Amino acid sequence: MSDDVALGLIESLSIAQGMVITDAVAKKAQVRILESAPICSGKFVLLFSGLVGPVEHSYQAGIEAGGHHVVDDLFLAQVHDQVIPAVLGTAVVERVDALGVIETFSVASCVLAADAAVKAADVQLMEIRLARGLGGKGFFTLTGEQTEVEASLNAGQEAIRGRGMLCNQVIIPRPHPDLDWLSFRVRRVL
Repeated sequence: MSDDVALGLIESLSIAQGMVITDAVAKKAQVRILESAPICSGKFVLLFSGLVGPVEHSYQAGIEAGGHHVVDDLFLAQVHDQVIPAVLGTAVVERVDALGVIETFSVASCVLAADAAVKAADVQLMEIRLARGLGGKGFFTLTGEQTEVEASLNAGQEAIRGRGMLCNQVIIPRPHPDLDWLSFRVRRVL
């Protein structure tokens, strides 16, 4: 985990205002825009990262630019180093032991739960999917030994308990290796 990397997320009810938010965030400080796009239910999500100070300044500028259009947001200092690759779809997994899944009702809650889950136990994040084709929901998958997966999912659930955003969580002890939705995430080792 890097102590100097942060993640910002702003979800807008308006696509047009989401573009204004993105512009304000990008102009305020040096940050990396990870995603800036319309999502399901006609909303817009902006996800960005960088050093803690610049991300915090850009986050504040984005919240101000969004005004009453901001429906959810997240500033996460010291984000775990597995979170960004999982969001970008670049995480590499050698093998799948137990599979853990948390499904949330919001994008911000999904990222918050995933970060807490991976910080709590010896697990590997596989994927964080945010709202596209999901009706505005999010989910993440992770793998590890079953006891570690259980501990991580408990931590992820606890992180969002007060938000009321947990849709479901499951553990599959030994998922079948031929499942299409799983096998493309695992790098085949010859």
